[in-house]
Amino acid sequence: MKRIAGAGDTTFLAIGDDVIDLNRIRRIGVVAAGKAASPMLKALLPSLRGLSQCDLSGVVIASDRPTDLPPGFQFFAGGHPTPNQASIDGAEAAVALVRSLRKEAIATGDSLCLFLISGGASAMMELPLDSRITLEDMVKFHRELVHSGGSIAEINCVRKHFSAMKGGRLALEAEGILSYSLLVSDVPLGHLDALGSGPTLPDSSTVDQCKEILERYGLMNRFPVSVRQFFSSTQLHETPKSAQLRSKAVTLLSSEDLVEIVEQRARDLGFYVVVDNTCDDWSYSVAAEYLLERLRDLRRDHGRVCLISSGEVTVELSARESELDGSERDDTLGVGGRNQHFALYAATLLRSLDARTVVLSAGTDGVDGNSAAAGAVVDETLLDDEKLLFQAQGSLQRFDSGTFLQEAGLSIVTGATGNNLRDLRILLAAEF
Repeated sequence: MKRIAGAGDTTFLAIGDDVIDLNRIRRIGVVAAGKAASPMLKALLPSLRGLSQCDLSGVVIASDRPTDLPPGFQFFAGGHPTPNQASIDGAEAAVALVRSLRKEAIATGDSLCLFLISGGASAMMELPLDSRITLEDMVKFHRELVHSGGSIAEINCVRKHFSAMKGGRLALEAEGILSYSLLVSDVPLGHLDALGSGPTLPDSSTVDQCKEILERYGLMNRFPVSVRQFFSSTQLHETPKSAQLRSKAVTLLSSEDLVEIVEQRARDLGFYVVVDNTCDDWSYSVAAEYLLERLRDLRRDHGRVCLISSGEVTVELSARESELDGSERDDTLGVGGRNQHFALYAATLLRSLDARTVVLSAGTDGVDGNSAAAGAVVDETLLDDEKLLFQAQGSLQRFDSGTFLQEAGLSIVTGATGNNLRDLRILLAAEF
């Protein structure tokens, strides 16, 4: 997206293949939600400044308040990985902004709405369809979904049918307005409507799929009573589909861009490079076993190998374990996330035949589960005695991989990156 100067005082805004005459726009509204909301807004604002004829306002829902937030913008520190009161307040403010733009657009036809959506928006911007569901129950609902072991597409299918914002429902509020969604994607290719649970895109999932997911993961018994009642009620309506929405979306960044950069860097360093995203959404254990075996096979023929895998693995917690969060956590559940869990489990699989092998797994958002780390890096020497191996296996059972890896000095700590392009796994093997 970029601003283009035309003849005279004419100014245009190019979004994808479209060019918008900004001189005809009298009001622009921006809704930015997700982990990349602040940097996305920072990148957007230079294209919108200096339009004297235009009223600019917006709602930003993110972890951290953007610097130099313009007048007319509201900020809400939405929660993640579970919603908080600011998630609700921000969602209500976003709906109010879009409705006011729609009202004005119907009268004058000169409004523009820009949605900046990135990963994390599912929790940061939330409003249940059933207004009787409390924040406490909504937090438990989100927590059980995150800990279910389901893929991001499955988890977000359920979220879409629960929420007044998701599954295209926010876009439905914007019908009649010239609107665009600008996306920084942390979801699998071909599943953009799962990004942030798809607030501004037509939903490809269905109520029947939602019910099947709830049954397959045994979630109904784990939800609070109010949420169970909602999913069993007539309020469970179908989400807006493509025939109902005229939504336009442009993907700015995705995991493909990330992998391309890593692949080129590895080639520059002299590695034989293979990209294998086959294990996206697999269980962490199956994914680790698959990728290590793939690395061993490649190493036989090429010696110096870099195996790159993007996407996310799943870690399923039991109902009891998933109840333990924050101050409620006890010795049965520790610190870490799927990346550290994957890395430590991979370390338990490394043997003498894997000499000079390194495994890295990290979240591009700089956050892994409930830890301060983005992930970890391990090699075949980490668990080279039985005592350490036994300790590592115990940490995996307690979901305390983060503590073990931190004490070993192998955590990757970046802080929040302001981006979210899924997880990245890099497996390196040097020549013997």
